[in-house]
Amino acid sequence: MAETKSICVYCGSKAGFDETYLREAGALGRAIARRGMGVVYGGGNVGLMGAVAESALAAGGRVVGVIPRSLEERELASGGLHELIVTDDMHERKAIMARRADAFLALPGGYGTLEELFEALAWSQLGFHAKPVGLLNTAGYFDPLVRFLDQAVERGFLRLKDRALLQVEAEAEPLVRDLAARVGA
Repeated sequence: MAETKSICVYCGSKAGFDETYLREAGALGRAIARRGMGVVYGGGNVGLMGAVAESALAAGGRVVGVIPRSLEERELASGGLHELIVTDDMHERKAIMARRADAFLALPGGYGTLEELFEALAWSQLGFHAKPVGLLNTAGYFDPLVRFLDQAVERGFLRLKDRALLQVEAEAEPLVRDLAARVGA
């Protein structure tokens, strides 16, 4: 039997001020589960993280959480997951998430989300992996970031082929469909 393909989801432990973010995070979890894929994520049950995990589980998807011991209590680690891995630190967490993933996808979030997204992109640019990377641009949240990346190309700091490593979509379903097709799920 073939192993289930998984998407590593990076997103906020907060919900944001607009209900659209939570709605789209739920739609993402359901879209991943409907494709028969699993979710690997930060392990929390709050904010967008919780919405992705809960919706994927409710749709019958496999969900693996990876959380550092120091955040386990602060982020209220999710129960009811197929697997919850508690790590010693963030470096171990990110390494496990990357190994378990066939694709990476970021939703709105803060510093941590952006750091994880850019690490996945930098690793791809350097040839450390060939996994697709997607950005769910809910309600235009990442519009300034997308413009910045385009400016980096225009000013000679990012090659066009490397800018193309990041697939940007406004809705969950087409993004999951495209990432799934690229990993053969």
